[in-house]
Amino acid sequence: MPRKKSSCSLSGKCPAMVVPSMNGDKMERYELKEYPNDTLNIMHDLRLSELLCDVTIKLKYRGTKREFPAHRLVLSACSPYFRAMFTGGCREKSQAEISMNDIHPEVFERLLDFAYTSRIAISEKCVLYIMQGANMLQMTHVLKICCRFLESQLDPSNCIGLVEFAEDLGLLELKEKIDKYIRTHFCEVVRSEEFKGVSPCRLSKIIASDEMNIKCESEVYNAVLRWVQYDVDVRKDYFHMMLEGIRCHSLTPDFLDKQLKHCPIAKEPRSREYLTSIFKELTLHKPVGARPARTPIIPQVIYVAGGYLRHSLANMECYKPDENIWLRLTDLPTPRSGIAACVVRGLFYAIGGRNNQTEGDNVDSATCDRYNPMKNQWHTCSSMNAPRNRLGVEVIDSMIYAVGGSDGSDHHNTVERYDAEKDTWTMVSPMKTKRIGVGCAVANRILYAVGGFDGRNRLKSVEKYTPETDEWCFVRPMNIARSGAGVVAIGNYVYALGGYDGTQQLNSVERYSIVEDKWENLPRMRHKRSALAVTLRDNKIYAIGGYDGRDFLSSAEYYDIDKGEWKEVANMPCGRSGAGAAVGFQPCLLR
Repeated sequence: MPRKKSSCSLSGKCPAMVVPSMNGDKMERYELKEYPNDTLNIMHDLRLSELLCDVTIKLKYRGTKREFPAHRLVLSACSPYFRAMFTGGCREKSQAEISMNDIHPEVFERLLDFAYTSRIAISEKCVLYIMQGANMLQMTHVLKICCRFLESQLDPSNCIGLVEFAEDLGLLELKEKIDKYIRTHFCEVVRSEEFKGVSPCRLSKIIASDEMNIKCESEVYNAVLRWVQYDVDVRKDYFHMMLEGIRCHSLTPDFLDKQLKHCPIAKEPRSREYLTSIFKELTLHKPVGARPARTPIIPQVIYVAGGYLRHSLANMECYKPDENIWLRLTDLPTPRSGIAACVVRGLFYAIGGRNNQTEGDNVDSATCDRYNPMKNQWHTCSSMNAPRNRLGVEVIDSMIYAVGGSDGSDHHNTVERYDAEKDTWTMVSPMKTKRIGVGCAVANRILYAVGGFDGRNRLKSVEKYTPETDEWCFVRPMNIARSGAGVVAIGNYVYALGGYDGTQQLNSVERYSIVEDKWENLPRMRHKRSALAVTLRDNKIYAIGGYDGRDFLSSAEYYDIDKGEWKEVANMPCGRSGAGAAVGFQPCLLR
């Protein structure tokens, strides 16, 4: 029987001279991933065999001559420079040979290989030359590869030269990344050989940055001073200009006094006048609108140590605001509640408190423990002269002041100061009032002791301490009596949050204006809190934990000073009161 003709278009026979319409057909699209690479390889082979080449690039560079046969299409595809040459109105458009004198033949050969293979070999010795050539030919893909290579090679010894190179080539993204590296590793960079030769303009840009990983502003001052001393005769006139980039109000009066007395460069008339004025403002405690302290590039976290939840805790945790999470760190050496905390030169200090256990003796503590975030380890420092439970702690000129507190039934008005460099505690003048559950804050180098309990009454009164005269005096009292309040200072204001007034726990907040000498009420916290932990980060006051009259709170909230409103954040892993909190560098184990 004769075979029946198939109507299928895939029958193997195509009707002569008939072109089928594909409109309306259901199309399936396919992609062959290896096709571009295979095509490039074929074009590369054609170039190496000098087949179908329609242009020759003739290079002459410092006595070196070479010729490179190539294809206009490939050059135009990889380089806007060549595309403009071959498709625009340039005379080279129709020339079979193109002469170039601004690029080394070996560099051009690598760039040409990349155009045909998408591969390029880079090393420390040649990367800058390749980048110059790629920049000239506008080969952005090569520049991206080289930028990634340089980022991986950044080191304190080469970053200053590289940032200037990136700036010269107009590679702004690379420049910003190197600038950030310099700010992050400032203390290592300024010890490098390259730093000795940094230009005045570059140095002024570096030290003007708000972001810099330093523990103390004196590190910036000393770096500038060393830079001047490398070539005193030429650079001493720049010192005054550099002082304007240093946050001199963050230097201590003692440091400035030593510079004015012993540093020849600081004795130059203009520099001396400027530093003397800063010294006077600091020692007279004038409210000044100085530039804020620098913000470290390493993320900062809120540390919370110790606390009470039916017994004293050894917990050490940190809160990461950017991720809104709490993380557990190495426990305190001994459980303590009623402690106070601070950070000095990047190290977290947990001071005083009480080891209050369900069984056994309750022991008030004179202990000072120091946490190193670089090692996630604790170190026990010298003890205070007296045990202090529910004390207040603050820092002036890197000195820690421990204020008030109690030792059993003995309520303190005494105050002592810790020198971390010497690991010693020294008594200073006592307050006029005994205070436990006292809140402390420092503004314009004045220490404020706010509220508390004197053994009989919850206190409205506030005292301030002047380190130069070693004297305490009263200032205007709060509107409400508070013990166990959270107290912080920012700018020319002291804030008092929550606490206990003798009858109830409070969620009220008030603020003392140092300039106007008055207290004003602010929006209330969302929760009543006494014996809460309080600290300041990014212009936000964090209120953490505490006791509301019924429960030990795990909740945390912050007051946005700019917006004037409260917002809750993630809860702590467990409720507690009497913990110590401070802001510091994120621990290394979390980076």
